[in-house]
Amino acid sequence: MSLTNDRHKDVLRAAGWHSRGYLPHFDGHAIPQFVTLHLADSIPKKVIDGWKRELTLLDYEQENILIQKRIERYLDQGYGSAFLKDNRLATMVQNSLLKFDAVRYNLSSWVVMPNHSHFLLTRFKDWELEQIMHSFKSYTAHEANKILKRSGQFWIKDYFDRYIRNAEHFRRTVTYIENNPVKARLCSKPSDWPFSSAWFRGDKAVK
Repeated sequence: MSLTNDRHKDVLRAAGWHSRGYLPHFDGHAIPQFVTLHLADSIPKKVIDGWKRELTLLDYEQENILIQKRIERYLDQGYGSAFLKDNRLATMVQNSLLKFDAVRYNLSSWVVMPNHSHFLLTRFKDWELEQIMHSFKSYTAHEANKILKRSGQFWIKDYFDRYIRNAEHFRRTVTYIENNPVKARLCSKPSDWPFSSAWFRGDKAVK
């Protein structure tokens, strides 16, 4: 069932994504960044360390790309506690992303999955990505632990980011982000997943 006309779309607009009812585009002036952030227990640290040892002969950029691809495949298998399958937490994480859209960055695309999140943003010149991520992780981890009545690490210590090279890379990244729930067999089409930019746009699609 499509959630395109769900009343909660007004909540998304109120949260800050009021100006993104169109397909995102690459303007070529500022450099967008693709970010992947996952929960602390979604991939054992020893697995990532093993991949890094295996790929030591590659240069940093090649190693980073290959590790990120392996992480993305691993994440889609749903390992760990998958706290973000709780709609309360997924909504909170999504709203936190939206809150600073057009304030600290322009948010072009996002998805909140059960054990990770992807987003594509272009930071404003006064905000470093590290600052944005520290603020986002700190707030959402605190709120999530409060909702779950737990303590301890929520997100992985680090995050993975990649610069967008050109318009085609931008298009493919948006498609990847928004198709993630379909690939993970959580819904039949991107616009059915309520914690994503695809849902906000409804049946419009980036192809």
